[in-house]
Amino acid sequence: MAKDPAVAPKAPQDATTPAPRRAPAGAAVLREEKTAAIRAAVFAELAAVGFGRMSIEGIARRAGVGKTAVYRRWRSKLHLVLDVVTALAAEGMPVPDTGSLRGDVRMLLEVASRALRHPMAAQIIPDLLAEAARSPEIAEALRGALHDSQEAMTRAMVSRAVERGELPEGVDVRLALDLITGPLYWRVVVLRGDLPPGYLDELAAAVTSALGARDSA
Repeated sequence: MAKDPAVAPKAPQDATTPAPRRAPAGAAVLREEKTAAIRAAVFAELAAVGFGRMSIEGIARRAGVGKTAVYRRWRSKLHLVLDVVTALAAEGMPVPDTGSLRGDVRMLLEVASRALRHPMAAQIIPDLLAEAARSPEIAEALRGALHDSQEAMTRAMVSRAVERGELPEGVDVRLALDLITGPLYWRVVVLRGDLPPGYLDELAAAVTSALGARDSA
């Protein structure tokens, strides 16, 4: 049978020309702005209803996304909260380096007091600490976010103070961390009291004195 001359034969594909790639779809697309919106929604939901009543549906609704957008990234609300808390720990803050131990302690107290007095943090931290008593996974994540990072920062501050001759060798870093953060957490989070004028200055002086600083001025 003769070929129809009106139908042109297909040209052979050039082997050197790559085939056009299909745009990724579905789980391959994890838009960063959606991820950021979901993480922000987690904090808002934790502050509003607590971990126990928090749901993927509520998070998705607050973030303005579908539930599938959440489940593509995290398989449960526990894993979502763990990821958010771990990311927060990874961000951390620069180690204070004012040139004196009292100055470093004072700066750390200022930053910590602002964080603890934030309305959202005031709701979230006690709730997550309560959940940590029932969930080893949450306890481990909080240890990294609220303790390990602060301990590393305190260790660096103490080390610099020893190098400057302000502190003797062998200062207990964990005790230093307890002295710095313990009174502040008690007053702000537990008692929910105000910080009177000069309180942070007095606390910084008391901490450096308790650690045996040779020159706490």
